[in-house]
This record gives sequence, C-alpha cells and structure tokens, in this order.
Amino acid sequence: MASPPLSAAGGSGGELSSGSEPAAALPARDLPALFEQAAERLPSLLPAASKEQLLYLYARYKQVKLGTCNTPKPSFFDFEGKQKWEAWKALGDTSPHQAMQEYIAAVKKLDPSWNPQTPEKRGKESKTVFGGPVISSLYQEEEIIREEDKNIFDYCRENNIDYVTKAIQSKKVDVNVTDEEGRALLHWACDRGHKEL
Repeated sequence: MASPPLSAAGGSGGELSSGSEPAAALPARDLPALFEQAAERLPSLLPAASKEQLLYLYARYKQVKLGTCNTPKPSFFDFEGKQKWEAWKALGDTSPHQAMQEYIAAVKKLDPSWNPQTPEKRGKESKTVFGGPVISSLYQEEEIIREEDKNIFDYCRENNIDYVTKAIQSKKVDVNVTDEEGRALLHWACDRGHKEL
C-alpha cells in the first residue's frame, strides 16, 4: 500500500477524536456508506494532514478492512512500516464499528466543510492508497466517442499505449501537445493512473 513517507511521527494521533462530532451521533445503518465516503474524501485532504493524522486514519482504515492487527511487526529498518503497524496494533480489539466512527470524525475534522449527505462530484476511482481510493481530478462523465472522432487525448485517456506510441513515433503528434485546457498527454496519463503510458 503506497503512502507518503513517515519520518518522525509519534503515537497514533489519538488527539483527532477530541473536538469532533460525537461518534454516537452517526446512525449504525449508514455507517459503512459514510465510512466509504470518508475514504473517498481523504485523498484530496492529504496535503493538509499531518503525519500523526495520517497514521491515525491508516490504523482505523486497516481495523475496519482487516480487523485486529495480527501481522508480524516489520523489520527494524522499515521505519514507515513500523509506525503504521504500531498505530494499527495500538487499536487492539477496537470494533470495526468504532473504528469507522473515529475515521469519519477525523475526516470531518480535517475538512469541516465536508458534508457526506451532499453528493459531490467525484472523479474516476483508480487505485487504493494510504487511507482510501485515489480520485481523478480531471475525470468527468464522458460520452462514448466513435473511433473515427477520437483524437490523441481520447486514446491517452483510454490507455491505448500502442496508438499513442505509434502516433508520437511517427512524428505526426508532438509529445508536448496540449488540449484546449492546457493539459499535455503526460497530464492525462498521470491523472488516470496509466503508469506504463
């Protein structure tokens, strides 16, 4: 699971639960859906989160998804792995229900304007990273484009490596060409998570 580097983070960031909405205020039947919404919201909050907050969220995410930590402690030289493991292990037998409540409250504290009841424009989910799925910031609901109407950006968004490679090698397309909004092919490939492209 990829995550930002963690250097000197201490503890599990338990201070997040104080001052948040009361955990009991969340209806039990809606909790899994709210938890998933919070996990989808987290990637956009990563730049504002401290390492302690990320560890706090990571531990609760693992507790919900995998239960009590029963994996061996990472090696001495895996500093980040050890910090994550220790944060998760510190939760002990915390119930997934409680971990979901704490996770949701922590995301709400990171972004007080977030309202899980209000549908928000979401991008295309691609990969899961530290704390939840990554969301494309450029994705919009796109209509199906006929093959004859496609341009190089459409092939890039589709991850059609053969077509894009041939077009660039033929010198018919400049690798630095930008679309009408100033985005290059590399922007689209990165946004969609097309690592090989």
